[in-house]
Amino acid sequence: MSLGDITAGMQERVSRNGGIAGKKVVFDFGDDGAVLIDGTVTPAAVSNDGSEADCRIKVSMADFQEIAAGRQNAQMAFMMGKLKVEGDMGIAMQLGKILS
Repeated sequence: MSLGDITAGMQERVSRNGGIAGKKVVFDFGDDGAVLIDGTVTPAAVSNDGSEADCRIKVSMADFQEIAAGRQNAQMAFMMGKLKVEGDMGIAMQLGKILS
């Protein structure tokens, strides 16, 4: 799955489930790129901008795909160090509604 596929999937999920109102979240895949969910605009926007955000989720693209597909638990990935959260942890806790 490419960054473009992930971005399109995120856009679909955000359109269906909404974003995190008033906040920006970046999924940072390192050298593979980033996906920004911008909840400061209506409707929430999704792009490949890896700029500043209220919450940054650092995860490999492979691990993200496993989490998004439901084959890996995000909390377990966090405890195993496969997923790192920078910034507002409260926002990270709300991401389940977007990823489901």
